[in-house]
Amino acid sequence: MKKINFLNIVLLLFFSSASKAQEIKTDTINTLQECNSHQFKFKQLIIPTVLIGYGVIGIESDGLKFINSGIKEEVNENIDRKITIDDFSQYLPAASVYGLNAMGIKGKHNFKDRTIILGTSYLLMSATVLSLKYTTKVERPDGTANAFPSGHTATAFAGAEFLWQEYKDVSIWYGISGYIIATGTGAFRIYNDKHWLTDVVAGAGIGILSTKVAYWINPWIQEKIFKSKEKNSMSAIAPFYNGKQFGIGLLKQF
Repeated sequence: MKKINFLNIVLLLFFSSASKAQEIKTDTINTLQECNSHQFKFKQLIIPTVLIGYGVIGIESDGLKFINSGIKEEVNENIDRKITIDDFSQYLPAASVYGLNAMGIKGKHNFKDRTIILGTSYLLMSATVLSLKYTTKVERPDGTANAFPSGHTATAFAGAEFLWQEYKDVSIWYGISGYIIATGTGAFRIYNDKHWLTDVVAGAGIGILSTKVAYWINPWIQEKIFKSKEKNSMSAIAPFYNGKQFGIGLLKQF
């Protein structure tokens, strides 16, 4: 059997990053126009739907399971030491939005609005990941349970899409860098023998879609839930999921 090069994993995951090139032309034209990130566009469903579909089909597909097994064999044969950087890198794209803003590089939204968007994205992503994990019960490559989909990867790609939406009009490289980090996170989940390729690809799709939906429904959430008469105060709930633990954080600004 011909070995599957581990580099192919990174190239496949980077598919979602490279596909952003199609959006660059449109985003450049609309830079001086009104922000349209909250408008639903059917074509934006294509990439996450393809990624999620690949993962779902892989649960039962013998062909995709064969690819998963080939990658696992190569990883186990050629890699002796595990690197757990993915436990931290999953949060880096989203954290970068707040870091850039702290350095004076303004994104599309203020602290309140972007925190509500991120919290909504994490809530949608976490609910989807947890429900699928305990429904599909796919065994991980290392023999433990609940592999599908990858929560680390979903978190990373949700943050990458968040960074892309907030800063693509400032510089596309901010957004691309977030997707590179997310791609690395997914690759390390496979590298560390925690997930199959199909788990990671589906997680990427779920993360991207969760953030896109969060932007689409944000006007309604702002109007119905977070509308406040107090202009100088803000509170928001930000759920998080790290692959093993689920929690909810409260953010308060006075």
